[in-house]
Amino acid sequence: MFQNDSRAGGIDTDHKHFKSRLKGIYQKIWELAQPYLDTRENDIHTEISLMYALRLLKAEGGDENVVIPAAILHDVGWKQVPEDIQLKAFGPHATLPEWNRVHEVEGVEIAKGILQEVGYEKEASQQILEIIEGHDSRKEPLSLSDKVVKDADKLWRYSELGVEINRKRYDYTVEQYMHRLRTNLDPWFLTDSARKMALEEIAK
Repeated sequence: MFQNDSRAGGIDTDHKHFKSRLKGIYQKIWELAQPYLDTRENDIHTEISLMYALRLLKAEGGDENVVIPAAILHDVGWKQVPEDIQLKAFGPHATLPEWNRVHEVEGVEIAKGILQEVGYEKEASQQILEIIEGHDSRKEPLSLSDKVVKDADKLWRYSELGVEINRKRYDYTVEQYMHRLRTNLDPWFLTDSARKMALEEIAK
């Protein structure tokens, strides 16, 4: 389990292994993404989602060169959504869901600039941008890599910190939020591995 200072409680992954995967170009992408992740708790969300993505890559497959940058960059577009609108744009009480789409579209433009800055390979960059463009709104995945990113994005809700952050956002009790997690296993997840990981987190 991660140490508390990793801000990823409840995830049984080796922290040193996670950090080692972010050397070189992945580390550069991570660093360039940071200014766009200081809103909506996205710094925490992105780190946890990325760690789940690494586990899913091992369990399900997918292209690491696509999944890792897509997991890092998928929510950078929230920086372009006013903070007073963000909590109205997603979640069970959303009143302005159209703004959720805005973060996908804006995220593509920000991610494109970051990938160009680090000189990322063009074909992989295109796949990354396509994943980001519909990571919330597109129901049918484009590829196995897309499945992995979508599932990792949702798995964070089952982490210790994800539960704590989201139940407060939505004004849920722990019991109400855990009920939400249990009843959405099938609607939310695309892979058997993600469902299994979610169930393991619930059991904790």
